[in-house]
Amino acid sequence: MVPDETEDQLADIASRMSRLLLSRQTVRTVLDLLTTLVRETLPGTTGAGVTLVDAAGTRTTAASDRIVARADALQYELDEGPCLTAARDRRPVRIDDLALDRRWERWSGQAAGLGLRSMMSTPMLLGGESLGAIKAYSARPGTYGPRAVDLLDLFARQAAVLLTEARSREAAGAGTAGFTEALRDRDMVGQAKGVLIGQGAVDGDAAYALLLSTSERSNVPVREVARRVVAAATARNAGAGS
Repeated sequence: MVPDETEDQLADIASRMSRLLLSRQTVRTVLDLLTTLVRETLPGTTGAGVTLVDAAGTRTTAASDRIVARADALQYELDEGPCLTAARDRRPVRIDDLALDRRWERWSGQAAGLGLRSMMSTPMLLGGESLGAIKAYSARPGTYGPRAVDLLDLFARQAAVLLTEARSREAAGAGTAGFTEALRDRDMVGQAKGVLIGQGAVDGDAAYALLLSTSERSNVPVREVARRVVAAATARNAGAGS
């Protein structure tokens, strides 16, 4: 059972992500936002990073600062580390003290030399596919417990949905037809938010958080969830008027 406080945090994260995604629709901007949200949301976090891997194995990375960027770069140079393991094995990884951990000895020693002492990383999964990993770092040992890992996992699920949407919108925006489709998708999401507000959602951010949550649970794109919401409302209205 997820604590109410955690659900509130996740709803806030989802609403902040959704505002940026609908306005700019770029993978790079979403990645940069994710690092900021991880750092601000998880107590004791001094830096955060995200690694996105496409089907060809190309990495797109974002880091909150130079230390995190260097710690992540070391993993790629050494081809070992907790974030690579999280993405490859599709499971969360936690290190309570980098100075003592021996699972990735070469990386841990050098990362500790950067002033990092504890960290955790979790994969971003959607439809059985690993899109990469999110990671949080702290300058203090023992910063992250099971609850923090659970929160980062919930965070990663939302991030996977948003990054998939951002990739899709970027690709759609490459041509005129795609751009028109992207605008149509945005209009559909706007209509769905209106429907949900009419059904009791507090505001547009809360409505979009509901769409994201449904998308993650059903493993379908947000635009399809929005289309279903609008279609169901249209059908109800037609039935009421007959």
